[in-house]
Amino acid sequence: MTFIPFLFLAIGFYTGVRNLPERFLKKVDTVINVTLVVLMITIGANIGMNPLVMSNLGKIGIHCVVIAVNAILCSILCVLILEKTVLPLEKLQKELAFHELSTNSEHQVNANDGKDGSSLIFIMPAGILFGVVLGSCVIGEEMSGMLNIALIGSLMILYTGVGIGIGHNKKVFHYVRQLGMKIILLPLAILIGSLTGGALSGIILKITPQISILSAAGMSYYSITGAYMTSAYGIETGTYGFLVNVMREFFTILFMPVLIKISKGSPIAGGAAGNMDTMLMPITKFAGAELGLAALITGTILTLAVPLLLPVLHLIFI
Repeated sequence: MTFIPFLFLAIGFYTGVRNLPERFLKKVDTVINVTLVVLMITIGANIGMNPLVMSNLGKIGIHCVVIAVNAILCSILCVLILEKTVLPLEKLQKELAFHELSTNSEHQVNANDGKDGSSLIFIMPAGILFGVVLGSCVIGEEMSGMLNIALIGSLMILYTGVGIGIGHNKKVFHYVRQLGMKIILLPLAILIGSLTGGALSGIILKITPQISILSAAGMSYYSITGAYMTSAYGIETGTYGFLVNVMREFFTILFMPVLIKISKGSPIAGGAAGNMDTMLMPITKFAGAELGLAALITGTILTLAVPLLLPVLHLIFI
């Protein structure tokens, strides 16, 4: 399963590098928009039908909200400092646009994306909320298999769409080439911000670092974080690991209109490890294909880092 996303990215990229007609690209864009909404509803339904998550929302939900929000804010702050110093994402993107490194058709496609995105960016969080209601009130446990199929299928379609966008937009690789090895600083800044947010939350809430720092260190990788913290500390602490990182993805989508206005890197900072999967298309859609590739690199690095980081933090705070 680890290599499947890259397979569909490659398929999309191979399709995108060809001279595709604008009519085909518009159809691809429509499919992506519909699939994004389906994905958000599916994620919400998975949350709503999980009795452990729903039963603990009232008990530890406030703590999880504080940890998730602090992890996002501190990550954004670290990335913002990075953008103002050594990694000016928006400046480089504007320079590429000024030198007309993309074709007229690419500009037209990007303009269309922006129009669609302005409404879709509010539809996505509504889709998650709708999914939560469906999962808690309508969908039964017997439907979990179908939800998993819908989730995997949606991700495959979106990965293919991202690949087409990257392959069609020639300026993407000029952008990444200009960033060079400095791109590694982006996941590092998000990691530092997440750990800082977790530590700050522990002080505010007066809870142990095993809960606050480790759950924040999950950086949206809720499955691994929840499972590891459950095995290491028990079911209640494990619920923190799951909920904090589900909420991090939810809040990033919910506040995407605000994050985009703060800086180009802010949505990437919020998505963290989720930039490798569920957050990749929203960021590509609303911030541009260049940022989509930067988000993918960042998400991949953080996704690989989380399973290694959690045991190290466990040894530190044992």
